[in-house]
Amino acid sequence: MTKKKLVVLSGAGMSAESGIPTFRASDGLWENHNIEDVASPEGWARNPRLVLDFYNQRRQQIRRAESNDGHRCLAALEDLFSVQIITQNIDDLHERAGSANVLHLHGEILKVRSTLDEQLIYDWTEDLQLTDRCAKGSPLRPHIVWFGEAVPMIERAARLVMGADLLVVVGTSLAVYPAASLLRYAPPGIPKYLVDPNLPAVSGVPNLQRIAQTAALGLPLLAATWRKEMA
Repeated sequence: MTKKKLVVLSGAGMSAESGIPTFRASDGLWENHNIEDVASPEGWARNPRLVLDFYNQRRQQIRRAESNDGHRCLAALEDLFSVQIITQNIDDLHERAGSANVLHLHGEILKVRSTLDEQLIYDWTEDLQLTDRCAKGSPLRPHIVWFGEAVPMIERAARLVMGADLLVVVGTSLAVYPAASLLRYAPPGIPKYLVDPNLPAVSGVPNLQRIAQTAALGLPLLAATWRKEMA
């Protein structure tokens, strides 16, 4: 029997219970830094050392973090569904929990790439230095999609959502585009679930159920309901 396709869009709230601070743009700050200084091409051109220091701290923070019950729940659901995760997060907590198919929209903190050839991508767990170079001799930068840059994985993500049998949106404010637009690509007739303690306002989306819980609480509840229905 072919498994149904469960597509999950996860945001910063997914990892909040793992101790990774969520990013909120309302005050223009991220970990006490101006966003444009540490998460934009202009900031990189102005002060690459500041940018590297910022992401080196984030990298070590994420390496110390652990997957939570929400991450583990999604990994366990692979026995029931063909699960595809699309995440806005740059951490690897979905993978560490055991999820096999994870698409990172905004890059990955444990990778770096060439500033000359963006196809030259390297796994990276230690601090990145200004003197580090790619195979072509160009400086390396964090493998992160910064504000103002294209999101190269967005079209692939849209195709995945279009092919979903069920869609779960968890831990995201649906305020960051183009990721927030993915909900609109889901087939109208499929079940859709929004899981977040602070449910964002969403209108015009049919078959949408709202679960006002954190990822670590709401996803296991949802999974228990599915397992009961499929028993």
